[in-house]
Amino acid sequence: MPAELIKHDILIIGSGIAGLRAAAEIKRKYGDKLDVGIISKVHLMRSHSIAAEGGTAAVLYPEEGDSLALHAWDTIKGSDFLADQDAVWTFVKLMPEEILLLDHWGMPWSRREDGRIAQRPFGGHSYPRATMSTDKVGHNEMRTLYNKLLQYDKWERYDEWFATNFVVEDGVYKGLYAINMKDGKLYLFKSKAAIIATGGVGRLYAFTTYSHTATGDGLAMSFRAGVPVKDPEFVQFHPTGIVPQGILITEGARGEGGVLLNNKGERFMLRNDCAPKMKELAPRDVVSRCMVKEYLEGRAFIDEASGMPYLLLDLTHLGEEKINDKLPSIREIAIRYDGIDPVEQPIPVFPSAHYHMGGINADPYYRVLDEHGNWIRGLFTAGEASAASIHGANRLGSNSTAECLTSGRITGELAAQYALNSDFPDGPDPKRTKQEEDWVWGLLKRERGEPSYGIKHELQETMSKDFYVFRDGKGMKEGLSKILELRKRFINNAYIEDKGYIYNTDLVAAIETMNLLDNALIVSKSAINREESRGAHFRTDFPKRDDNNWLKHTLVIRNGNDDVSILYCPVTINTWKPVERKY
Repeated sequence: MPAELIKHDILIIGSGIAGLRAAAEIKRKYGDKLDVGIISKVHLMRSHSIAAEGGTAAVLYPEEGDSLALHAWDTIKGSDFLADQDAVWTFVKLMPEEILLLDHWGMPWSRREDGRIAQRPFGGHSYPRATMSTDKVGHNEMRTLYNKLLQYDKWERYDEWFATNFVVEDGVYKGLYAINMKDGKLYLFKSKAAIIATGGVGRLYAFTTYSHTATGDGLAMSFRAGVPVKDPEFVQFHPTGIVPQGILITEGARGEGGVLLNNKGERFMLRNDCAPKMKELAPRDVVSRCMVKEYLEGRAFIDEASGMPYLLLDLTHLGEEKINDKLPSIREIAIRYDGIDPVEQPIPVFPSAHYHMGGINADPYYRVLDEHGNWIRGLFTAGEASAASIHGANRLGSNSTAECLTSGRITGELAAQYALNSDFPDGPDPKRTKQEEDWVWGLLKRERGEPSYGIKHELQETMSKDFYVFRDGKGMKEGLSKILELRKRFINNAYIEDKGYIYNTDLVAAIETMNLLDNALIVSKSAINREESRGAHFRTDFPKRDDNNWLKHTLVIRNGNDDVSILYCPVTINTWKPVERKY
């Protein structure tokens, strides 16, 4: 079945907060001058962005002591000084306006008693600047942005379309291939500009806060197209994933006063080797390491059914009224999944894969860059898929939904300007289209082999064992060896039982597994190379941060099927020099 052609001025891949914010920016500024297509492998309001709970960071009340400089400093310090400081400054300056703009569009922000927008404390922040919508901030931001988009014409949703690969030729974005799940056909999308907003790689791990759709598709497609991936070794583990499911228990629970306890009833974050000043509201990498250390030293509980370790998040002292007012979804999650009412009992939690600081190589304006720092014409990236780099080696809570808003705004404006002044690109070469058709439909032709699900499960076990909170060279090299074995098995033996074309979820799952295998290769190779500990990348064999040798960004580029080239580029430091992180 030859690929059919669809054209839009601007194509957005991903329908989360970043993608919708980009679309809203294009339509509110340029209206019917540009037509926009939004591709999503799920229905628009089923994006993983709806799972964001706690807040969106912004400085709203400088008269109370907060400032843009403090937000920038907290973000840069939290990043373990790997953030590009020019990008951070742009980010913090835009955020107050984003909060007020959403408010104008109907966002149901929580309110103080005087009617002003409410904010709560979050880990690593000097002031309460996590702008809250009880504990449903992601869902409500998504709904607000979608409602705004409905005011405009000349944009089209492509729900349940699965993107397979980008085409980049001669430094120019040329198009995107995607399968329409409804008719089982492969299509070629051509646009003057494209924005990649496909989220993170969380399903590399079995115990994760991510939805099952978070397989890093945009990252893997970019990698296969020859685009560098920046800082992929940095994977964040959120301290409070509910055991055994991994579902997020928002940092807002600790912001409202929740405390962490070990099996001796001790509030271990008070210890001098943890975070005696910021306690449970230290940055996530710090809290997660302290939690895993409690387990390694025998002070954790063990879940009898799953065998998983856990510690306790105690909210009981907050009282039912406060929990119902500030954390209603958290109470519902704990009751529904663990049969525990946090009004009466602590919640079992343990660090769960939550965010990827790495992403598609981009400048502070989210233009996708090649390994030489040149813009790949027409290509932009936004949200978690991007690495601008605001978060460096560790993201602060509530900065993620914030970056989705600012990056969506920036890319929407820049993509629109580019599209208004550009023609549709030539190509791609018909041979490239034939190659894509052969690859996609060739997966259906194999008559026997092993299902991709088993390969995916083994990959998740490997990543969880060898690339978790604590890492070491020996374990990571063993993990890489297993990843290479799994890649070989997939290429040579992956089998899809369903031979149909319409709504073939087995085919989608197989391509997602291939994307995860690509992402695992990227993460593992870069992690082995970085011989230091910084932010979320902690090596027991190199336990210190090494600014002399490793204060630099990683760039990973594809070099054949199972190999990569690793380059490095400088971190932009224009305000604060690195110092020791103490919390």
